[in-house]
Amino acid sequence: MCRFAAYLGEPIVLDELLYRPRNSLILQSFKARERSEPLNGDGFGVGWYAPDLDNEPVVFRSVTPAWSNLNLQNIAKKTRSGCFFAHVRAATHNSPVLEVNCHPFTYGAFLWMHNGHVGGFPFLKRKIINLLSEERFMGIQGNTDTEYVFALFLDRLSDPTKGAHPFEMKAALLETLATLKKLAVDNRITETSYLNFCVTNGTDLLALRYVSDPAEKPHSLHWSQEGKYVVDSAGRPELIDTVSSDRGIIVSSEQMTERAMDWKEIPPNSMALIDHNLSVSLEPVPTL
Repeated sequence: MCRFAAYLGEPIVLDELLYRPRNSLILQSFKARERSEPLNGDGFGVGWYAPDLDNEPVVFRSVTPAWSNLNLQNIAKKTRSGCFFAHVRAATHNSPVLEVNCHPFTYGAFLWMHNGHVGGFPFLKRKIINLLSEERFMGIQGNTDTEYVFALFLDRLSDPTKGAHPFEMKAALLETLATLKKLAVDNRITETSYLNFCVTNGTDLLALRYVSDPAEKPHSLHWSQEGKYVVDSAGRPELIDTVSSDRGIIVSSEQMTERAMDWKEIPPNSMALIDHNLSVSLEPVPTL
C-alpha cells in the first residue's frame, strides 16, 4: 500500500529525510512498521522544486527498489529543496511495475502522490474516463488509480497550468472525493477505498487521511513541525525543536524517529492544510 513522505519549509538536503532518520523512508521501503506488509519495492519516486529556475518540480522515478538505487543515494546527498515529495511503491490492482506508474505524479506546478487504493477501480476506470476533459485524458501515461484521480482533481481547478490557491486546492480535493463516492454508490462498489493523498503547488501542501468505510481504520499518516535532525550520542538521528531558518514541516506515512512527542497523527477522515507560512490547519472531511 506504499509509504510516502513530504517536506515543506526552509531548504534541506533530501537525504535528511530519505536516509538519515532511524525510520527513514528508505528503511520503510523494505521494513515498514505501520502496515502489515513490510515491503514497498515496486519502484519509487522523488519530486522537488528549484524556485530559482521556475515553479515546476523536478521528478526522478525508477522501477528499481529504493533501497538499492545508487543514483537516488547520490542525488539525495547533493540536492537541497524547500519542498519535496518522496514515495516508495507497493503496486495494487495488479498494476504493472512501470516508471509511468511510479509516484509522485506531476502537472504544471503540482506534485501528487497516494497511499492506498480506490475500491473497485478496475470497474470504475471507464466511468472516471468519461468524466475527464479531453486534455486530462490525453495526459494520462500509466494505469494507476492514483493518476486517474489526479486527473479528476486537476479538472476541478479553474486553471491547473497556473497553479492554485490552497483553498481552491482544498475545494478541488473535496469535490474529487465526492465524485469517487458517487461513482462507488452508483456502480454498487462495496470494496473500501483507502485514500491518503498528498498534493502541493510548491508553496502550500494538503495531506488527506481518508477511508470510505467509517468502520475501517485509515492508513497511517503523521506530521511533525520540528523539521531538523541532530545526531545523538549513539549516532542516531533525532528530531529537535527548530527556530528561524530551520523551520519545516514533515508529513509521513510513518513516524521517522523514536520520540513519539515529535509526531502528531492526522485524525481519520481529516485533512492537514499547510500554507507557505507553515501554518497547519487540521480539518475533518465533511460528510460527502
